[in-house]
Amino acid sequence: MTDTTSDTGKHQGPSLGARIVDTIIQYNFVVIFLFVVVIASLLSDNFLTFTNISNLFQQAAVVGVVAVGMTFVILTGNIDLSVGSVVAFCGMLVAVLLAAGVDPTLSVLVTLVVGASFGMSMGAITALAAVPSFIVTLAGLVSFRGLTYLLTDGVPVSGLPSGFSAISSTMIPLLPGFNMSSMGLIFILLCVVATLVLRYTVLGEYVYATGGNPEAARLAGLPTRRIIIAVFGISGLMSALAGILLTSRLRIGQPTAAQGLELDAIAAVVLGGTSLFGGRGSVVGTLFAVMLLQVLRNIFNLLGLGSFYQMTVTGIIIIAAILLNRFLDIRKGRS
Repeated sequence: MTDTTSDTGKHQGPSLGARIVDTIIQYNFVVIFLFVVVIASLLSDNFLTFTNISNLFQQAAVVGVVAVGMTFVILTGNIDLSVGSVVAFCGMLVAVLLAAGVDPTLSVLVTLVVGASFGMSMGAITALAAVPSFIVTLAGLVSFRGLTYLLTDGVPVSGLPSGFSAISSTMIPLLPGFNMSSMGLIFILLCVVATLVLRYTVLGEYVYATGGNPEAARLAGLPTRRIIIAVFGISGLMSALAGILLTSRLRIGQPTAAQGLELDAIAAVVLGGTSLFGGRGSVVGTLFAVMLLQVLRNIFNLLGLGSFYQMTVTGIIIIAAILLNRFLDIRKGRS
């Protein structure tokens, strides 16, 4: 028999051009991010300065920290709509504790534990009672916001220790002439840690397996219920940390804070390439998407466009990202 594969080339795999196109489609968020950065640079000479880059990361940190936790949840095929309310509650809780004279370190630790507990409780209801996470966390969104108002009857809390603001405002030298805000640096470090966890730990493997095919993962003996509880706990922990950072930056506990934050977090995760159906995505993609949304806000401000335009574009971005992710799934043979 003669081998015709060398003559026809039909079985040699995709061409270089096809591979380049596939790579661009797969990492579309990076291409879009670079394009938007170029546009922003043309609109403002100060955009690519060290000061502005530090400010961008500082402004994106609260949404970014929440989006890191949201990435874990969505990778399992679930969703957490309560993150904005948890951020508000934990931001108020740490303010109340500090105003009452509780040690700052203890106040922060208590707040982190409470946030993680909120997340784990919703994960437990989702996993053990087989209730869709959308319903569970929607109830959490309402109830945790109500608890936030009940905490101080809806009154902001001021009089926080002056040193507490250092958590978000300290400038840390990274390069000659380049100082990064501690708030932005925390966000970057969390992205690094979360990426390592997802890529190189058993937990990361289980998260992808649970989201990719929950039934197969369960039959293979994976503790899928515990994984779901764990990822919601991580989301709650990240939301609590974001609340602490927000209160530190504002220097006041604000019960109305973080309204609609869940929309920005979900938009960032999905735009960054994480599939809403679970099993595919990365924190690196989330990082790029968070910064993309922040740069877009800067462009809107430069153009004098208000928040209504920003909300509209954010919604369009979510729909476009979902459609693109679905297209990628179909392309790769996923149903």
